[in-house]
Amino acid sequence: MATKTKEGAAAHSDTETAAQDATAVEETARAGSGDGHPEPEADGAATEDLGEEAGPESDAEPEAEGELEGDGEPEAKVPSGVGQGAGAVVSAALGLVSLSGGWIGTVAGARQQLVGQLQTSSTATVAKQIKAVYGDAWHSTAMWAGVFALAALLTGVVVLVRPAFGTPGRPQTPWIKSVAWAGVSLGVIGLVLAVLKYSDALLALPSAG
Repeated sequence: MATKTKEGAAAHSDTETAAQDATAVEETARAGSGDGHPEPEADGAATEDLGEEAGPESDAEPEAEGELEGDGEPEAKVPSGVGQGAGAVVSAALGLVSLSGGWIGTVAGARQQLVGQLQTSSTATVAKQIKAVYGDAWHSTAMWAGVFALAALLTGVVVLVRPAFGTPGRPQTPWIKSVAWAGVSLGVIGLVLAVLKYSDALLALPSAG
């Protein structure tokens, strides 16, 4: 009986030792698994946080660049006004030429005078000679003066009405307006004088009587 009791006690102790070993192995496995899983989750959360923080900045940079590019385009399209200023100066110069006759008008008058002398015979009346030699030459000079005056008038008008069809909200430079109006005024005066000289209403031919 004593031997059986000892054998039972030994078997019971072996069973308890095996159970304790199994419990220790399970606890070790649980501890290892508990240490391994939270780390990937923490890494993923940190990656998401970094993505959320970097996303707005990356989206904001193209928008800022687009705004800068959009702000620079209207400045490139704004006209400088150089063409209008040149047109105003040309208009005023043509108006002055129309009043003085210009080199072309002088040459045209001299040529017409030479043609009249060649085509008029010495036996023609004095009135006919005066008209062929002087009258036609004066008319030729007046005609060319009228051409310059009309060109000055049209150029000045184009310069004055150009801003109405150009960039809205951009006023015309004052000196361009002034010079253009001067060209228009000189053109009108030169055109009126040219018509009066060509029609013999002003500085008519002297009578031969």
